[in-house]
Amino acid sequence: MELDITYRGPLSSCNYDCGYCPFAKTFDDAQTRRKDKAAIERFCDWVTSRSGTDELRILFTPWGEALVRSWYRRALVRLSRQPHVRQVVIQTNMSVATDWLRQADLNTLSLWITYHPSQISLEQFMAKVRELDTLGVRYSVGIVGTREHQAVARQLRQQLNPAVYLWVNAYKDEPSYYQPEDIAFYRLIDPWFELNLQDYPSENQSCHAAVTAVSVDGDGDVYPCHFVKQTLGNLYQTELHQLLQPGYFCPNFSCNCYIGYIHLQNIKPAQVFGKNKFERIPVQWEQT
Repeated sequence: MELDITYRGPLSSCNYDCGYCPFAKTFDDAQTRRKDKAAIERFCDWVTSRSGTDELRILFTPWGEALVRSWYRRALVRLSRQPHVRQVVIQTNMSVATDWLRQADLNTLSLWITYHPSQISLEQFMAKVRELDTLGVRYSVGIVGTREHQAVARQLRQQLNPAVYLWVNAYKDEPSYYQPEDIAFYRLIDPWFELNLQDYPSENQSCHAAVTAVSVDGDGDVYPCHFVKQTLGNLYQTELHQLLQPGYFCPNFSCNCYIGYIHLQNIKPAQVFGKNKFERIPVQWEQT
């Protein structure tokens, strides 16, 4: 069976302190770090055990920055080399060294990178990106679409390899934040910007969540997605196929986050990103 799994463990710390992020400069104590390490190792053991049973696509969506922790780097390398893992992707600010990627199967592993201008210069960021290009790593780059980021977003687009998709995360903390000229500007940076700008009606809508896509936390509890807190069961106590719910319909009124609405069926983002949804790379972009 082909399954999409989004994983988020106890880790919440980040080495950045972006003003728009609620997890900036949080701290995980030693006990939390030990718990997080044990949780991801247990999850990797479970994934390994699915060989011959499922074909998996896995996205790690930590609250903070995970690649600064060695156990996440080891997990990505290990999972990338499992024959039944079709994709393994992580959200990251890519502030760590890149040498560890040489150990991974780069046909399977890819990166969802966000550039944070207040934390690192464009020159430093581009130097890191060029290392990824040299290694042959597949990745997308994103930026939060505030007005303050417009100038650097233009520079970033100019300096990135044209083959790299630059996505813009819509800033939704302030109602009616964008003026028409702001939307027009970011549409030039990201042709699909407006797909992220809107919320999607989801209540009673057909969704891959709980059908062929699930969210898993560090304890192994399984949810339809990150935004539906109705536990389906536990990964380590019940066979996963028994927890799935064919014909599932979303109970939430709307969905406003990419990692949620990308699982909704019959909406444009699902068509635009298709098999590349965890990497956040439009299929059309890949073909140009």
